Amino acid sequence: MFANRVLSGMRPTGRMHIGHYHGALKNWIRLQEEYECLYFVADWHALTTHYESTEVIADSVWEMIIDWLAAGLDPARATLFIQSRVPEHAELTLLLGMVTPVGWLERVPTYKDQQQKLADKDLSTFGFLGYPLMQSADILIYRANMVPVGEDQVSHLEITREIARRFNFIYGREPGFEEKAQAAVKKLGAKKAKLYEQFRTAFQQEGEE
Repeated sequence: MFANRVLSGMRPTGRMHIGHYHGALKNWIRLQEEYECLYFVADWHALTTHYESTEVIADSVWEMIIDWLAAGLDPARATLFIQSRVPEHAELTLLLGMVTPVGWLERVPTYKDQQQKLADKDLSTFGFLGYPLMQSADILIYRANMVPVGEDQVSHLEITREIARRFNFIYGREPGFEEKAQAAVKKLGAKKAKLYEQFRTAFQQEGEE
């Protein structure tokens, strides 16, 4: 049994090139020899920017799998799958969306950055705004604790932690938790209790800064 679980994916938005190999695949091949690895074709993620040209996604999905195998990924050592073939990804995305403040998603740096870079596309959609939310579902559904991503995706990992913490806070509490918490807060004194409530409200609305 592996102590750690690796999860990573690629969006099928066109033909793969040497940059994919050096940027991700080479590392994936190494990791499959050391850890339990799950690698997926992120076709639902591709829809967030290519919803008007789905033929590109359809044509690229299986080509991507073939390229992975040719590069050295081994189905006997790593789990390879297509995101849309596992409907639980969409189900968990929906459930997490019920408790995730819109402000958290709007402040993710890549949101406005990608809108500027892809100015020729209409990205004023819920799907694009919720891209990090779906990524959180991808990670949490498998309880992956090793997620190799580029520097531009680090903020997505941070929001994943915040979403998981908020979800567990709302649904993972024992009976009477709120009453016990309030009793503990009162022991802080009026001034500190007020400050605590301010910080708590700010975190629930905006997350960590």
